[in-house]
Amino acid sequence: MEFVDLRSDTLTRPDEGMRQAMASAEVGDDVFGEDPTVNLLQEKIAELTGKKAALFVASGTMGNQVSINAHTQPGDEVICEERAHIFNYESGSPAMLSGVQLRPLPGKYGVLNVEEVEEAIRPADHHFPQTRLISLENTHNRWGGTIYPLDEIKKMHKLAKKYKLKMHLDGARLWNASIATGITIKEFSRYFDSVSLCFSKGLGAPVGSVIAGDEDFIERAHRYRKAYGGGMRQAGILAAAAIYAIEHNWQRMADDHRRARTLAEAINEMPGLVVNLQTVQTNIVIVDTSLTGRSSAEIASRLLEEGVKVIAFAPTRLRVVTHLHIDDQAIERAIEAFKNVSKNL
Repeated sequence: MEFVDLRSDTLTRPDEGMRQAMASAEVGDDVFGEDPTVNLLQEKIAELTGKKAALFVASGTMGNQVSINAHTQPGDEVICEERAHIFNYESGSPAMLSGVQLRPLPGKYGVLNVEEVEEAIRPADHHFPQTRLISLENTHNRWGGTIYPLDEIKKMHKLAKKYKLKMHLDGARLWNASIATGITIKEFSRYFDSVSLCFSKGLGAPVGSVIAGDEDFIERAHRYRKAYGGGMRQAGILAAAAIYAIEHNWQRMADDHRRARTLAEAINEMPGLVVNLQTVQTNIVIVDTSLTGRSSAEIASRLLEEGVKVIAFAPTRLRVVTHLHIDDQAIERAIEAFKNVSKNL
């Protein structure tokens, strides 16, 4: 059986054009700063984000954690949203690698209330960890690919300036936010001291992320990347895939968003299955199964029997993600599978 695999946009694979770009990439030793393709990618990202410099890293987690390390000292505190990737999916790395603690705050659709953030900022007292960094996520994975509104980012930036705090953006899927809103990557990025972007999700590259900031930040980040084992030597083969992905797979994300919306609206009409359509803003659909009385794992298992792969994201929540390998026909098959499952619950 050929499956419709909607588990994640990390499942994307290089197409023939990307493979050719990788095979013909000019390479050198990136640890010495001598890989021309990596350097070209970093220059492109610096220009795209409006930052002075950029650094190619192995993964989104590495990019976020290198950034946290470069902005903080052990014993500091980082404010984030309670469903944030850096809090839930990065192996406790802020504590393990940077010696900092996270202060997770509840948000609505991933958006933090600025007044609540201000209340959480620690006073300058030796009894307390010192608030050093605010980290936002755009789009927000656990909230279903929701977009952090630019006006709210501006408010948070103003608050950070007031208290002399740094701002980091986990922008793994910022590509999606830009396509969905028409707001440039540069405009989203300008309010942050550092930005991470991922190439191996919707863009379809096999490996890699990047961080961007000013020269001093990137200089510090170089050291931490090396300490984490992220010096990848002839990494131009991977950077070539990232460049190809930006040039060929970015604009087509609008199709992923359209298909996610089609799927979400269809599922929301099925008995017992609920999708909050307000959260379906890009390529992720969260399906609430609680009204069925069945666990998400059981429903995921039944969908698998119908030829559709999804993730049981929580005890009563499924995550469904569209990507460049999912066409209109695949969406039709997925809708039919959900119908078959829902009517037999």
